[in-house]
Amino acid sequence: MKEVKLTVNGMSCHHCKNAVESSLKKLQGVENAEVNLAEKSVKVIFDEAKVNLEKIYNEIEEAGYEPVK
Repeated sequence: MKEVKLTVNGMSCHHCKNAVESSLKKLQGVENAEVNLAEKSVKVIFDEAKVNLEKIYNEIEEAGYEPVK
């Protein structure tokens, strides 16, 4: 398992937190996703054999937020 901390712009409330976390957790290979609103970040634990960072970035964008690459 790999753990990364990504900066995500546009998150400001509990709804944003839930939207990003639930979108990422539904991806096959993502074990956990935890948003920190104060830091504008999301910590993602995932299996690199099943999902890559590009898919994670795309999922965040589809949820309506801007990951900083």
